[in-house]
Amino acid sequence: MKHSETVFVVDDDPGIRDSLSLLLEQQDITVKVFDSASAFLAVVGQPEPRSCAIIDIRMPDMNGLALQAELTLRGVSLPIIFLTGHGDIPMSVRAIKGGAINFLTKPVTGHTLLESVYVALLESDRLNSQLEVNHSAQACLQLLTDREREVMVLTIEGQTNKDIGRRLGISHRTVEIHRSHVMHKTGAKTLPDLIRIAAEAGNSAQH
Repeated sequence: MKHSETVFVVDDDPGIRDSLSLLLEQQDITVKVFDSASAFLAVVGQPEPRSCAIIDIRMPDMNGLALQAELTLRGVSLPIIFLTGHGDIPMSVRAIKGGAINFLTKPVTGHTLLESVYVALLESDRLNSQLEVNHSAQACLQLLTDREREVMVLTIEGQTNKDIGRRLGISHRTVEIHRSHVMHKTGAKTLPDLIRIAAEAGNSAQH
């Protein structure tokens, strides 16, 4: 079954929006166009599965790099392809360091653009898979009591049951019980499993 694919086009030039829409729709890709960064930000949340954005660098209200920074600030994981008629090396370096998939200069061939789009859609798959893993890990940690979280954090730091007991003012046996509950609730079989789950949850156990 074919995955649904969406490309967001953010460009103030109607000619560019139309030509990109035509190119992408010929590949059975859903296209959503916006004439400004603010129009895009007004509707974007967590984007559809398998999606990416083609964004113009130079736009009147907010440029492409500022839009990229705002999406990052909002926690929107969306692969970005930048398109510009006036690019320079420092600008492209900044874009790529910010996580952009590619930085293309107008005019760009359809073949080159589509290659970048397919790379971006694969990256979208990877990001979505990682997001699912993170949410699953966070859900596991939410099952823990405050005391179990404390024990888990100290366990991950490599402290022994006796050390943890002294630190928390509880008995060695109580620490063992809490650790057992932690392993059961998270599904961890070993200490490395537990460390991995905590990392996947974004270290939320420590907050």
